Amino acid sequence: MNDENIFLIADTHFDHQNIIRYCNRDFKNKDEMNIFLLDSWNNTVRDSDTIYFLGDLRWGRGSRSMKYWLEQLNGNIIFIAGSHDDQEVDGLAEHHTYTLQYRDTPFLLVHNPADIPDDWHGWVIHGHVHNNDLEYYPFINGDFKTINVSVELIGYSPLNIEQLFELDFQNIKCMRDINTSPIYF
Repeated sequence: MNDENIFLIADTHFDHQNIIRYCNRDFKNKDEMNIFLLDSWNNTVRDSDTIYFLGDLRWGRGSRSMKYWLEQLNGNIIFIAGSHDDQEVDGLAEHHTYTLQYRDTPFLLVHNPADIPDDWHGWVIHGHVHNNDLEYYPFINGDFKTINVSVELIGYSPLNIEQLFELDFQNIKCMRDINTSPIYF
């Protein structure tokens, strides 16, 4: 195992009770969800790892601050701001897009796939749409070169970028979520 791994995740929505219903998350309440998401993250990501967070960390009436949640999470977090990330955190560099070069493959990281620049023709890793538009935004859509890392599609745990290469993502036509079989070109 490398000293540093690279992980991806989006749309945790810590403290957001209504997200359970909106996205059919299998949790009784936000406290159960928070504990599960926090444990999944910290049991996967070490402090020496880098994790690209693609937006919407927390949300909802009475939700705790972004700073509170970021202090609970392992890893060197590169933060791509989402539509619900409305708080600034000292020392946190926020990006709206980020280009990640990994194994000679450039990836554009963005929260909302609607914000993909017209001149980008490579692979895009995003969140925002959760599991609500699986026809166009499944986990992997080879036709559009998109990878959706909303938590509902990646088993509520950060995705190691190496898993994408093990799946041979560049030859996948469609893969609904991390737990379904891919359809190859």
